[in-house]
Amino acid sequence: MKTAITQQQTATQQFYQDVVKGLTGTPKYLQSKYFYDAAGDALFQQIMRTPEYYLTRCELEILSTQTVAMADALGATPFSLVELGAGDASKSFYLLEELHRRNPEQAYFPIDISENIIAQLQNTLPVKLPGLQVQGLRGEYIDMLETVDYLSARRKVVMFMGGSIGNFTPEEAVKFCRRLREQMKPGDLLLIGFDLRKQPQLILDAYNDRQGITRDFNLNLLTRINRELGADFDINQFHHFPTYDPLTGACKSYLVSNTDQQVQLGEHLIRFKKDEPVFMEISQKYSVEETRQLANAAGFRPVQYFFDGRRWFTDVLWELSQSHNAL
Repeated sequence: MKTAITQQQTATQQFYQDVVKGLTGTPKYLQSKYFYDAAGDALFQQIMRTPEYYLTRCELEILSTQTVAMADALGATPFSLVELGAGDASKSFYLLEELHRRNPEQAYFPIDISENIIAQLQNTLPVKLPGLQVQGLRGEYIDMLETVDYLSARRKVVMFMGGSIGNFTPEEAVKFCRRLREQMKPGDLLLIGFDLRKQPQLILDAYNDRQGITRDFNLNLLTRINRELGADFDINQFHHFPTYDPLTGACKSYLVSNTDQQVQLGEHLIRFKKDEPVFMEISQKYSVEETRQLANAAGFRPVQYFFDGRRWFTDVLWELSQSHNAL
C-alpha cells in the first residue's frame, strides 16, 4: 500500500511540476498526456464515436478486415505484443483475437499512463480471450518497454496505433522513434499508425466536432488541474480553438483566455492576458512518402503498409534497418 501511495504522490508531484513549467513558459502550454484521467478517458471514447472523427473508423476498418494478413506479417515465431497507449483496446482487439486463435497463450503488455485503462484491460481481456496473458504497465512508454524485457524473453512486436505518433512534431517524432529503436532488438517489429494528409476541412472538423466534445475534452484538463493540484481555473473563461495548416500538416489545439485573469496554482500566480493562447496538442498529418522518410531517419525499414479503403489512414509494419548504425 505504501508503494502505491508513494507512486501516486510522485505522479502528482510530476504533474504539478509539468503544469507549472508549461503555464509559466512563453508561450504557455500543457502536456497532452495529462488529458487522460477517468473523465478524459470517457470523453475521448465519445470523441471516437463522433461523425467527424474519422481516424478511429479508418483504423478499425484496417484492423477488422486485414487481421489475417497483419498477423501473417508478424511472423510465426512467438512474441510479446506490446501496445503503447492501449486505450480500451477496441481496435487492437481484432488483432489480439487472431493472435490468440493462433497461440492461446499469447502475451499482451498494454502500456498506458491511465491507471483506469490498465485496470479495465486486465479485468476484461482475460474473460474475453481465456488464456491470454495480460500484464498491464502504467507509466512512460520508454521506461515500460525496458520493463517488458525483464518480464519476457520473447521478441517484441510494439504497437503504436491511432495516429498517436502525430502527437509529436516531425522532429520530435524522429527522436521518439529512435528511442523506440534503442529498446528493440533484431527480430522485433513496430506496427505504427499514421493519419494521412487529406482534404483540410475534413481534418479540422475531426478536432472541432459540432457536439463540442473535443472542446470539453480540452477543458477537462483544467478541471483536473483544479481537482488534483488545487488550482482555481474558471473553466468558462477559456474557449477551445483548433487550427490546421495544410502546408506543414500540423493540426493544433489551443485553449484561449476570454479575458485578463489570474489563476492560483500552489505558490504560483499564473496571469493570462485576454486572447492569450495555451497550446494543448498537435496532431501531425503525414504523406506516405513522409512516413518513409521518418522510418529511414529513425533507423527502421517499412515492411508492409495496410490502408483503409479511402487511403485516409495507414498502419505500417517497420523492422529495424540493418544498414542503420548506432544512432
